[in-house]
Amino acid sequence: MSIEATQLVDDVMRRWPATIRVFLSHKMRCVGCPIACFHSVDDACREHGADRARFLADLRAAVDPESAAPRATTDVVRARCPEAR
Repeated sequence: MSIEATQLVDDVMRRWPATIRVFLSHKMRCVGCPIACFHSVDDACREHGADRARFLADLRAAVDPESAAPRATTDVVRARCPEAR
């Protein structure tokens, strides 16, 4: 089963703990938030101003890295050095 935008944030993090790092890397402080059990991934993206398509791709890659599309070199640098943005 793939992660969908309609799934609840809390359900995603409980089912796939590896996704917690993705929420944090996108500066989404959903971990431990009392609203996480009510907000869908789509709601969280809207609240935090995150790019939904990119966020979903990152969540899915965390769950199944082999299905992830190759990332541009600049994305890898940004992930490792946030101040390079």
